Amino acid sequence: WVGQNIWGTTIYRALVEQFGFTGSYSSVRRLVQKLRGKSPKATCILEFAPGGAAQVDGGKGPTSTDAFTGVVLATWIFVMTLCFSRHMYAEIVADQKLSTWLGCHRRAFEFFNGLPTKLIIDNTKCAITRACFRDPEVQRSYGELAEGYGFLISPCPPNDPKKKGRVESGVKYVKKSFVPLRDFRSVADGNRQLMQWVMETAGNRIHGSIQERPLSVFVGSEKALLRRLPDVPVEL
Repeated sequence: WVGQNIWGTTIYRALVEQFGFTGSYSSVRRLVQKLRGKSPKATCILEFAPGGAAQVDGGKGPTSTDAFTGVVLATWIFVMTLCFSRHMYAEIVADQKLSTWLGCHRRAFEFFNGLPTKLIIDNTKCAITRACFRDPEVQRSYGELAEGYGFLISPCPPNDPKKKGRVESGVKYVKKSFVPLRDFRSVADGNRQLMQWVMETAGNRIHGSIQERPLSVFVGSEKALLRRLPDVPVEL
């Protein structure tokens, strides 16, 4: 009761002095008693400066039947989304090898013609060999890529995908809005269609979070603030 009384008094004084509360102290104390022991869920909205960060993720892509060989391929989708403008780079790949992962990064940087300061990533084995909240282990080749290009690697805490909401929404958007009802003669054909969709449909939609067109925000506010690509491409 003593603890409740102290908190009730403190809250009551704050309400009166800062907000002009005219109710009684007993009503505040009853509210404190009612809320005791309850822990409301809180959400921290992540905000980023232009060029400050991009988020990287992937997901299962469409099944592709090569028109020339008849081979049926399972594919994956790589997505890098700039956190400020929400402009994205997306690519369909035929495997999840380390060399493919590194190559997607290079092509994404070249697509944006610049580098964000930080990449926020999931704990995929191509990037993080041991997930840990305090001291994750970065895959050696990925660490060398980051060192060569000069970006920071920021893994999400284990089992906390909410820290990477922008790009996960981007992956879902690609899978739900681009993939259905499309036929691909090959992975290369799928990527030609995907890039056209990124620049025309995805880049020019009114994004639900920023209420602007990602491509317009990128060109007008973010592109010039990305870090310059190295003169000599980083060896993968």
